Amino acid sequence: MRSRVGRGRSVKSTPRACGSCFPRSDREEHDGGDLGYHTPQAGYRKGLTALHQNARTGGPGFNTASYEEIKGAEVADVYFRRTMEILRSRGLEDVPVHAEVAYKTSDPEEWFVVAGLDEVALLLEGTDVEARAVPEGTICRPNEPVLTLFGSYGAFAEHETAILGFLCQASGVATGAARCRLAAGERQVISFGARRMHPAIAPMIERAAYLGGCDGVAVELAGRRLGIPASGTLPHALVLILGSTAEAARAFDEVIAPDIRRTILIDTFDDEKFGALIAARAIPDSIYAVRLDTPGNRRGDFRDLAREVRWELDRNGFEHVKIFASGGIDVEYIQHLNPVCDAYGVGGAIADAAMIDYSLDIVEVAGEDRSKRGKRGGRKRLLELKDGSRRTLPASAPVPEGARDVLVPLAGLGSPDVGVLRERVLDQLSSGAYTL
Repeated sequence: MRSRVGRGRSVKSTPRACGSCFPRSDREEHDGGDLGYHTPQAGYRKGLTALHQNARTGGPGFNTASYEEIKGAEVADVYFRRTMEILRSRGLEDVPVHAEVAYKTSDPEEWFVVAGLDEVALLLEGTDVEARAVPEGTICRPNEPVLTLFGSYGAFAEHETAILGFLCQASGVATGAARCRLAAGERQVISFGARRMHPAIAPMIERAAYLGGCDGVAVELAGRRLGIPASGTLPHALVLILGSTAEAARAFDEVIAPDIRRTILIDTFDDEKFGALIAARAIPDSIYAVRLDTPGNRRGDFRDLAREVRWELDRNGFEHVKIFASGGIDVEYIQHLNPVCDAYGVGGAIADAAMIDYSLDIVEVAGEDRSKRGKRGGRKRLLELKDGSRRTLPASAPVPEGARDVLVPLAGLGSPDVGVLRERVLDQLSSGAYTL
């Protein structure tokens, strides 16, 4: 369980972009400018019933917290507020504490990618809290402190809910992506999962997925923020409206910029092996890949189906055309399909990956060691030894020769390009220290 902590001081800051919430004012948000829609139905929004109105503003809005509400600790669990009421009544709201965020499990071989620290840094900006953390994109093991906080308890107490929310979900998505990356080897992995989650957090999901090792993301807004082009093929909708795979392939080839790879969905109307040939013959000089998105109730052995497609493409002179698999793809499916597939679109296995169940626990109060049952007490140091391994030691223990601290000031980490963070993850995955 997380420690029961309470309400912190309100922090004033200038609103700016936050990956998981709307960065503009309520007025801008409700005008639709930040959401990218402009409706001619002016009377529609005016006529919204109370059921469809945002309780925060009385106007239209989605069921997400604003930047200001998160920064102002309005998303705090109520027991934090009640705890702070009690501490204020005892004059203890500013008692100095040291707290640590770590993941505890009985399996010491588990590993996870730390993500979400960029938003934690933004949340804590302007508070009187000394925060130290591992660099974002570090792959950690259970019981290693990934973030430490020292300062007046009231300065960060009510932010615990948001801190854990930022870290738990983003780290889960990044870890899910890293596991798919390991399973796929050199094959491409594209994040297709934003449609499985609330759209307000799509940029966060795509950032964490890319950081964790995906080669691309599907949401255009996320691609712009990451500085990479959004990746995609074409949907069943285009084939259905145009009436055939061949017409959809030709239309895509005629209209879309030539630097976009022509990956054609082949199973809307056609058996996969015939659909692949239809697509390849429609645009023989530009086709890059065919995408199999076969419904589960028609798949049978999906690998055997892909092998059949590969056979027909090869014997008809389309050896260069790659096979892209999507639909219910996860780590096990990737490993099963690797002998025949060249790329994967992964949705829920990344976007809805199990969160990393961090807890934030006080380990020192007013200079005195104090921790709950089941937790490793006292301040700790996370050290990297000369051989590259890591060790967690009590803060008072002697430091091995040549060891260095992994935890560094959170404010000093800045916001490095997410491509740099992705390379950090890929370098660690390539070490062989982390397995599926």
